[in-house]
Amino acid sequence: MKNKEISYVLCRIAIATSLFGHGLVRMPILSGFSGWMTSQFEESMLPQAIVLPFSYILPFIELIVGLLLLAGLFTKQALIVGALAMIALVFGSTAIQQWEAIPSQLIHIAFITFLLAFLEQNKYALDKRFSK
Repeated sequence: MKNKEISYVLCRIAIATSLFGHGLVRMPILSGFSGWMTSQFEESMLPQAIVLPFSYILPFIELIVGLLLLAGLFTKQALIVGALAMIALVFGSTAIQQWEAIPSQLIHIAFITFLLAFLEQNKYALDKRFSK
């Protein structure tokens, strides 16, 4: 195992664990999470017609993207979806002036873009097994 490949897989597993964990803990309380999220945006410029569906979809995105990244399956696509979700969260955080949430979201985006930039190091993944 080369150091770059080890670094890549550890980084991929780290961000995957975060995303998967976010989605996993929200699944049993999906309705409550949605209620909390929509209440955060009541005074924002974002219409509830957008916030409500997003609040139900987000945990599924986190869970699925995290699971795919843990396995290293459809890695590129999962990273792109994960980055887009994080960008949406950054926009949402700015809309409600929740500045303290943005650094965490930007750290997730930094991990994701690093992983995308060095995708050729993704040697320990199911993608490699199925691409042969």
